[in-house]
Amino acid sequence: MSDGHQHNGHESVPGRQRRRFPGISTRAYEHPADRSALVALRKLTGFDTVFKALSGLLPERSLRLLFLSDSVRVSDRQFTHLNDMLRDACSILDLEKVPPMYVKQDPNPNAMCIGMDEPIIVVTTGLVDLLDEEEMRAVVGHEVGHALSGHSVYRTILLFLTSLAVRVAWIPLGNVAIMAIVTALREWFRKSELSADRAGLLVGQDVRASMRGLMKIAGGNHLHEMNVDAFLEQAEEYEAGGDLRDSVLKILNVLPRSHPFTTVRAAELKKWAASRDFQRLMDGHYPRREEDRDASARDSWRDSASSYADEVRTSKDPLMKLVSDIAGGAGDLGGRVRRGFGGFTSSGPRSPKPGPREPGTEGDEPPRDGA
Repeated sequence: MSDGHQHNGHESVPGRQRRRFPGISTRAYEHPADRSALVALRKLTGFDTVFKALSGLLPERSLRLLFLSDSVRVSDRQFTHLNDMLRDACSILDLEKVPPMYVKQDPNPNAMCIGMDEPIIVVTTGLVDLLDEEEMRAVVGHEVGHALSGHSVYRTILLFLTSLAVRVAWIPLGNVAIMAIVTALREWFRKSELSADRAGLLVGQDVRASMRGLMKIAGGNHLHEMNVDAFLEQAEEYEAGGDLRDSVLKILNVLPRSHPFTTVRAAELKKWAASRDFQRLMDGHYPRREEDRDASARDSWRDSASSYADEVRTSKDPLMKLVSDIAGGAGDLGGRVRRGFGGFTSSGPRSPKPGPREPGTEGDEPPRDGA
């Protein structure tokens, strides 16, 4: 809990009471798409055994030794302000075993939670230098949320498979098969990042600090030059702008990424912070861990499908609008598609071939671009 002192040049805000969530289930903050995947995986017979067997192939022990030997371990004697935040986050989310945390010299702002047997949290010096106390608290809560949800297991597998895909690129179709799995894992992991953002908000309990942190990750330490509302407007412009070509480009741009775009994360988090689900959670009404074994995979899949359907229905993206219209049986679908791709080539859609002209009539009008 913040005590109002300075730690390593970071000035914390005055101490304030934050709500704890004893016994909270990760289902309380997980994004529906993330939650349905995790519930289904946990229900699979032998799931734990299979993934434990994979640990022999993964360089987890090497990673632990690497961080231990070439990074600084957070403790009550090193990076004490981070140690206080880590213990505080674990207390708020009721994570009994505090995961080890390391600070790695890297100017790029980044943080991750990896590990098959036990999660490890790693933050870079670039991130520590960039964020203030409350912004950093949200990041630490984000990583603790990953640890509580068990995301570190899948993140480790994703890192391993990405590395493996490079090694087997010379094998015919070998890289294609692995990259198909990597692409699916990345789609899940992007949703898991939205879950962890929510966990960070539960820990920090300051939505403006969470917004500032995301804004700084996008634009650096220039808060006097940035504005949260304007930053969120960028997310709206990104979603609604352009035509079907831009929609396709958005998909291609996001496919190789493990994280959603920063403006999108900010908009998603603000939307959740304003929801009734978040308010109920803050009032102490949330699912408990002891109820997890009774969680229905079918209900989770239904929630996930409903979330995607709602996302398509309310989206301003041109492609999502087209999908919504197809589902709704909209007419003139061919015309909608042609207008969506208008201008894709130098010439627009061709007009129907004219019949014989009457003597004295003018030539046909040239086709209009984007019709």
